[in-house]
Amino acid sequence: RDFLLFKVKAKHSAYKMNNFRNIKLPPTQLITNVANVLIAGSALTYAGSNSLFNVEGGHRAIVFNRIVGIKDQVYEEGTHFMIPWVERVIDYDVRAKPNMITSTSGSKDLQMVNIGLRVLTRPLPGQLPNIYRTLGTDYAERVLPSIIQETLKSVVAQYNASQLITMREVVSRDIRRILTGRALQFNIVLDDVSITALTFGKEYTAAIEAKQVAAQEAERAKFVVDRALQEKKSAVIRAEGEATSARLIGQAISNNPAFLALRRIEAARDISTTIANSQNRVFLNTDSLLLNMAELAPATKS
Repeated sequence: RDFLLFKVKAKHSAYKMNNFRNIKLPPTQLITNVANVLIAGSALTYAGSNSLFNVEGGHRAIVFNRIVGIKDQVYEEGTHFMIPWVERVIDYDVRAKPNMITSTSGSKDLQMVNIGLRVLTRPLPGQLPNIYRTLGTDYAERVLPSIIQETLKSVVAQYNASQLITMREVVSRDIRRILTGRALQFNIVLDDVSITALTFGKEYTAAIEAKQVAAQEAERAKFVVDRALQEKKSAVIRAEGEATSARLIGQAISNNPAFLALRRIEAARDISTTIANSQNRVFLNTDSLLLNMAELAPATKS
């Protein structure tokens, strides 16, 4: 039985082999033509999609050629052609970018100053090939920290700590003038330079506060002295006025005794008016209130 089963399987395998040999394959030339068409189509598709490149607004581009290297032509905004695989596009953003740099420098009077600087930089579009050859695409990180640190230290060392505060505009102009010249050596343009922070060490800050407190105390003492002088003058003037008033009153009494009676009458009138306007009933001696007008008759007649 096993022999018969093996014989049947052998006949079945032989039948399959005969059927496979009877299959008709397409001609070799047809396969070659189809493969050539597919390869050509793929090549054309790759070339068409990689032979154009766009330069966005605010950008410039340069091209690296595998044969001649970096081309000197700078491509402006728009669509441009290139050779696929042979050429490669390098894009640059030529818009102004802010850069924040902080530095600790010593002033002319040996005070430590912490100064923060903000600069707006951009590359020169016409010098992009030279920038790429010498600095690459990260030109700002390579150049700005070193030249800004050096410029800040050299300028701050020319002024005292107090001058850095009172002459801030002059210091900012000096920094901008020197920094602009240094940056142009690397084909970088500085559109704006401004000092954002200016602080001093703890010792100098404490000394300034103590000086301000002393100045305020001096001003306060000066004010106290001036007030005392003014009070003295006012006391003298008041005393002189009272002396003059007493002298004039004495002269009036000696020249006319009725002047004293007139004053008593005026005082009695004021007192009587006050008592009359009061809601309480008052019973007082007229002599103590200067209301005894009968005594004034003999003096007035005399």
